[in-house]
Amino acid sequence: MMTDLFATEQQERQEVQQLRAQLEDANYRYYVLNQPTLTDRDFDRMMERLQLLEERYPDLRTADSPTQKVGSDLSQKPNGFEQVAHRYPMLSLANSYSREEIEDWVRHLPEGVEIVCELKYDGLSISLHYEQGRLVRALTRGDGVRGDDVLRNIRTIASIPTYVPGLPDYYEIRGEVLLPWEAFERLNKEREEQEEPLFANPRNAASGTLKMLDSREVARRGLTCRLYHVLGENLPGNTHTERLEQARRWGFPVSDKMQLCRTVDEVMAYIAYWDTERKNLPVATDGIVLKVNSIAEQQTLGFTAKTPRWAIAYKFPAEKQLTLLRSITYQVGRTGVITPVANLDPVQLSGTIVQRATLHNEDFVRQLGIHEGDRVWVEKGGEIIPKIVGKEPNAADDNTEEYRFITVCPECGTPLVRIEGEAAWRCPNENGCPPQQKGKIEHFVSRKAMNIDGLGEETIDLIFQRGLVHNVADLYDLKASDLSVLEGFGQKSAERIITGIEASKQVPWERVLFALGIRMVGETTAKKIARRFRSLQDLQWATTEQLTAVEDVGEQIAGNIVSYFSDTSNLQLLVRLQQAGLQFAAQEDTMEPLAHELDGQTIVISGVFEHHSRDEYKLIIEQHGGKNSGSVSKKTSFILAGSNMGPEKRKKAESLGVPIMDETTFLALIEQQ
Repeated sequence: MMTDLFATEQQERQEVQQLRAQLEDANYRYYVLNQPTLTDRDFDRMMERLQLLEERYPDLRTADSPTQKVGSDLSQKPNGFEQVAHRYPMLSLANSYSREEIEDWVRHLPEGVEIVCELKYDGLSISLHYEQGRLVRALTRGDGVRGDDVLRNIRTIASIPTYVPGLPDYYEIRGEVLLPWEAFERLNKEREEQEEPLFANPRNAASGTLKMLDSREVARRGLTCRLYHVLGENLPGNTHTERLEQARRWGFPVSDKMQLCRTVDEVMAYIAYWDTERKNLPVATDGIVLKVNSIAEQQTLGFTAKTPRWAIAYKFPAEKQLTLLRSITYQVGRTGVITPVANLDPVQLSGTIVQRATLHNEDFVRQLGIHEGDRVWVEKGGEIIPKIVGKEPNAADDNTEEYRFITVCPECGTPLVRIEGEAAWRCPNENGCPPQQKGKIEHFVSRKAMNIDGLGEETIDLIFQRGLVHNVADLYDLKASDLSVLEGFGQKSAERIITGIEASKQVPWERVLFALGIRMVGETTAKKIARRFRSLQDLQWATTEQLTAVEDVGEQIAGNIVSYFSDTSNLQLLVRLQQAGLQFAAQEDTMEPLAHELDGQTIVISGVFEHHSRDEYKLIIEQHGGKNSGSVSKKTSFILAGSNMGPEKRKKAESLGVPIMDETTFLALIEQQ
């Protein structure tokens, strides 16, 4: 008997380590990669189990346990954002999935306490810092103690004021950065067209957007914000609602969906109403937040290590329905990836009719263990993309044949291949498979590539079916007379397309490279490659070693580039495009630095600037022969420092003796002011 008890204890102690590793991985994928692998409910169940075991074995509870800290969204890359300490810790909320638990929480509060009910907006938490009326920092939650300063991207959100005069000398206002449903659908459509991974939900899309280094792309995506908490000394108002109403008068985007409740029934009525009505909102919500209204009562109730005791979140249950999986069909993407698709009996989820759901790849289908004819659970929850999360047990399961993925392309009949280390099967007939041919043309003419106006998906399908084009080089042989006779076309629309095709001949080399559609060479990677290999000829003869020396180019991307230039049909296509007059070399003004004042110098940028943005300063440094770096080391020549320079960078610079140069001195050095 003692042996069994000892074995159980050993197993539970091992389980603690396993749970910690799983929760840390889930936190990293959720907060940093924006690729969640667990539902909120499953994550919280694992956390509850870990808390129970740590209470049972107190010697295993450590400060770095997931039960003692919030998940971290801090950037991991050297070129990430400045990391700044929070003046007030930025904690998460305790979650509840049961209305009974919410009732219990309310009843245990001091008698007569007012409760504020708010919508729980599903975005990226942000803390905005104002000094002397000016927005000076915008910190993500990070690890709760420090966060990434994403100020330059927050400035692109029109609803957030950058200057509010006549307020306290210092205060913080916190909330959620959101991507509205409409913008989310547009972004995912663009990513689908580029065969990039889709964002699972608007929260992940907002997080990924706010951490982008290109502020222009951030601005284009259309983020918005809802603010819900004001912090600071000598603030007006003694209650949470009074302070938020004051913030609204100051011009901050505060939700108008709050309600002050005094009884459990009022709280339950609020939850019931928004469980349905939230589906009509333009932004994602995933629950209700309850807060004690009195600031004094909040201070009395205090905090745990991770959460305030004066607030709790109720999470709406994920919406799912049971339906019949009628068939599994297969789609061919632009790069030949074969995606299995579930065709379902129509079912209503979150106000929309769902009839199809992606099954991602062969491994995903096998893990679910589903077959045609199964009754499957389809879920949306806080996500807009329907997904199959399981199936109902079937009496015939034991006799069901193993799922078999198709072996030939459903469009052209070519035998499929699966590259070692990849999950996807692929059709290798990239120049003869119709969906791949059309996909390459759609990618080539897209806004971020050649940006040829008037050539949408339907038009490309039409001219492809009529035999006018088979590849991108054929576009440059088109005439207005070829198009004007087609159904739905007139002379003006035909001429507009021809004008757009002609204008594309001036698109710079880096975008032409992206437009070629080489596997895994996205927009950013194409720019980096084009800066190193200044012409098509240079790139064509590059070795794998030379390619992998470029930032963000690994063995796989390098191999794809080498394979592309080893294909005779690709070389023939490039000859035709070159003869058409496309830009296959960088222009002279981007070939060499404009000047050489910074030759051989490595410079770190830190802080907020007046005359140029950080991205503009990076370009200026490169144009004058310098090299940018995201971290301070012995190799750093100097730090270009604006206001609010990161304390960690300053400390390290002082310890290494690295000079710190202000904006005015730097501009005078390169004569840019």
